[in-house]
Amino acid sequence: MVKNVLSIAGSDPSGGAGIQADLKAFSANKVYGMAAITALTVQNTQGVTAVELMPPAFVRAQIEAVFSDIRVDAVKIGMVGTAEIAAAIAQALADHGDLPIVLDPVMMAKGGAPLIAENAMEAIRQLLLPMATVVTPNLPEAAKLVGRPEATTRAEMVTQAAEVTALGPQAALIKGGHLSEANSPDVLMVQGEVHWFETPRTVTKNTHGTGCSLSSALAAQLSQGHSIEAAAHLAKSFVTEAIATANHLEVGHGHGPIHHFNQLWKQHS
Repeated sequence: MVKNVLSIAGSDPSGGAGIQADLKAFSANKVYGMAAITALTVQNTQGVTAVELMPPAFVRAQIEAVFSDIRVDAVKIGMVGTAEIAAAIAQALADHGDLPIVLDPVMMAKGGAPLIAENAMEAIRQLLLPMATVVTPNLPEAAKLVGRPEATTRAEMVTQAAEVTALGPQAALIKGGHLSEANSPDVLMVQGEVHWFETPRTVTKNTHGTGCSLSSALAAQLSQGHSIEAAAHLAKSFVTEAIATANHLEVGHGHGPIHHFNQLWKQHS
């Protein structure tokens, strides 16, 4: 049986991140993808220039419309935008707490543009983190969640992973791509146990949508019954290969997208 996974996130018209990346990652990980849009953005591979947020009631209505008709096997939450939208999402998911929920606390675009209002941070902590099966922050996002400076060592990553899980999620997968190491290390904290996932760093500027795609792949794997550790391993492997083959694509003049369908598109022109 094909699993159905819902993404609640913002839209990227260039196709590299947000809802568009989520749907590609879902398909590449063999699940049926659905989407409830929280925001429209004006962006391309060179950056975000404008954001139009959806009304909170409209976000909630999208989510409820999906659940009223379709079996949902997992949920990924990406760009929230405001405290009001976070509350609408929490209300819409309140009766579905038995589902795997992956929270990617998107705060800033790769080019540096903020994607979240100041008042949304506390709403994420109070309303969404306790609902999450896994939260997937990068180093700057993890630091903001726990009110600390950005981690610069693996020991600090482990400390912040423990502090993130203390806020309510079952597990935290902190992405260490910002560390200045030859490898790209991610740390997973599940019930006090630490698991490291690391791969050689690929030298490429085409990493647009990496975080969105990782969290979506993770949700897809959880929907198929994998443990959190196994799902994290499969999601990390998927994204690593998508980054390694990203240069086969020719999309834009900035940070291009990763190659979600590298396994399907074996022949490259």
